[in-house]
Amino acid sequence: MHSYAWWPTLIVLAVATFTDLRSRRIPNWLVLPFLVLGLVAAAWFHGWHGFGLSLAGLGLGLLIYGLLFWMGGMGAGDVKLAAAIGAWIGPNQLFIALVVTAMAGGVMVLLWALFGGFLTDLFKGAGNHLKRKMPYAPAIAVGTLISFFAH
Repeated sequence: MHSYAWWPTLIVLAVATFTDLRSRRIPNWLVLPFLVLGLVAAAWFHGWHGFGLSLAGLGLGLLIYGLLFWMGGMGAGDVKLAAAIGAWIGPNQLFIALVVTAMAGGVMVLLWALFGGFLTDLFKGAGNHLKRKMPYAPAIAVGTLISFFAH
């Protein structure tokens, strides 16, 4: 765990969760500076080795969530958020965060389907179910924060 990453990550996750819940968007003005600062902080505290691990974390986030984005199951803001978090916490902790995020996201999808009216609309034949978007930043936040305690 990178102790210097805790507070910046917590703040960005809180803002990203709020904006994603409110508008179904994660703004670039939040995520892109966070990503760059993650690379800079890793280089500052750990030199070239830290910078390399930061790039590896960024790449892992882009690869996994980029694939999900390409398949239509993830928004671009989620991809950028995962990449930025990877830049701060590195590939090992990010892998843990993504596994826990997937579990939290699965629970959220079930709750979203049950209480969001998705299932009743499905059985009635109403609405366009492919256009429904679930905010995923809360799941990313849960997975990332738990990874700080698990790593």
